[in-house]
Amino acid sequence: MSDQSEQRFGEFVVVRKDGYVAELVLDRPKAMNAVSSEMARSIGAACAALAEDASVRVTVLTSSNDRAFCVGADLKERNSFTDAELVRQRPTARGAYTGVLELPMPTVAAVHGFALGGGFELALACDVIVADATAVVGLPEVSVGVIPGGGGTQLLPRRVGAARAAELVFTARRVEAAEARELGLVDLLEEDARTAALELAGRIAANSPVGLRAAKRAMRLGHGLDLRAGLEVEDAAWRSVAFSGDRAEGVAAFNEKRKPAWPGE
Repeated sequence: MSDQSEQRFGEFVVVRKDGYVAELVLDRPKAMNAVSSEMARSIGAACAALAEDASVRVTVLTSSNDRAFCVGADLKERNSFTDAELVRQRPTARGAYTGVLELPMPTVAAVHGFALGGGFELALACDVIVADATAVVGLPEVSVGVIPGGGGTQLLPRRVGAARAAELVFTARRVEAAEARELGLVDLLEEDARTAALELAGRIAANSPVGLRAAKRAMRLGHGLDLRAGLEVEDAAWRSVAFSGDRAEGVAAFNEKRKPAWPGE
């Protein structure tokens, strides 16, 4: 499949589709992708559209800026808010992060340059983080009097453990690429993050879309449960795919020694 399309969501977000892979591009380069209210709404809208698109098997989160993936919340905008405006803006901000986190298909973040605060939280909301040597990540929120509020206090401990997450959040320090890979803050360190992330997405997208979504659902819902409860979550996910067209096609293709043509249902 080689269908290509591009759709813009507001001024600052672009979704490009190439076959079964969607690329959600953070496109506010002049502000290093600082997440303003408008940009947060656009990220949420793009994710809502992707979540409804059954043809998308993998989503890759990238940046159009050559120095940053995303530097987090737009603090210039925040500085102008009254307390009431900050309260009203909160659901908009949360919508961007939960939008990425709740995408039903596998997601890959391609981190080039700075991914700080909310920018790193957008990456943490993805299933796999691919970075290159320019990557600098961190959650510096306590250094400006707040806390990570885009999922960071919950996602980082799940990724690297409670004590390591505590050290990173409490010190607010920035972590460069090699140490980030060593600590598990990013998963893969490649020469070119975007190229490698899209290649990984292509490999993932060759698999059953029904299987991919069910596997993600089982892993997400089962995390944090005791083993017995987690295995029940897995069993429910297995039952949801066991009688699917994808399973029938996958077994037939294996036996016929050919590539499967997934019906996606």
